[in-house]
Amino acid sequence: MPDAPERAVYVASGALKAHGSELPPHSMTVFAAELSVCITAIEYTRIALIGGKPVGRRFIEWNFVSSLKERIEHAKDDWRTGRFEKVVGDEEEFIPY
Repeated sequence: MPDAPERAVYVASGALKAHGSELPPHSMTVFAAELSVCITAIEYTRIALIGGKPVGRRFIEWNFVSSLKERIEHAKDDWRTGRFEKVVGDEEEFIPY
């Protein structure tokens, strides 16, 4: 894997090995920044590589994540007032904030 301050791999299907450990399907592994990482597919495998430079501090509240608290407040208001688009296949149920 490329060296980066933050990096991870998600195994969608199949299996990998990294540093002697097997990474099973539907798992995510976050690697330490200082380690050189080599991953090996031990069968046909679909993965997502995730990482790069840190994006900075994040605030989390309920289902909202942002680097600005003001954006979370705006999202909360949008949710309460129905300005979010409906989730396809789940239009019937509304989960209140």
